[in-house]
Amino acid sequence: MKKVCVGGTFDRLHRGHKVLIEKAFEIAGKEGKVIIGLSAGALAEKKKNCLDFNERKKNLENFLKARGFSNYEIYPIHDKYGLTLVEDFDVIVVSEETFDVAVEINRMRKERGMTEMEIVKIPMIKAEDGRPISSSRIKKGEIDEEGRLIR
Repeated sequence: MKKVCVGGTFDRLHRGHKVLIEKAFEIAGKEGKVIIGLSAGALAEKKKNCLDFNERKKNLENFLKARGFSNYEIYPIHDKYGLTLVEDFDVIVVSEETFDVAVEINRMRKERGMTEMEIVKIPMIKAEDGRPISSSRIKKGEIDEEGRLIR
């Protein structure tokens, strides 16, 4: 049984987030478990106009339910490491943007005598204009959650 972790702020849940999350479930399979770390407190508040934790969690749960996923747990995380330095995981799924954090986590896990996780890196999903989809671009009104340009 694979235990897979993925984390983020998941503010303005968009296509890039969905691809990342779906990859975690693909790796975990039906028998595995996906642990989703959701930024909370000061970690989320660093982001401009970030939706409230409960609203982001509800959006995630609605997406997961619509996709038929049930083998998951969502935890609030207060730093970029979340549960990765205290729990065993087989795989961590990250974007190109957060790959270096996963490498740092594995280094720290090794120093603590923990097993390193397999790192699965997902490429950034591009909007219509060829630039990455991001929550900040959505908040600015440049694109929608699917990466379509707002004209």
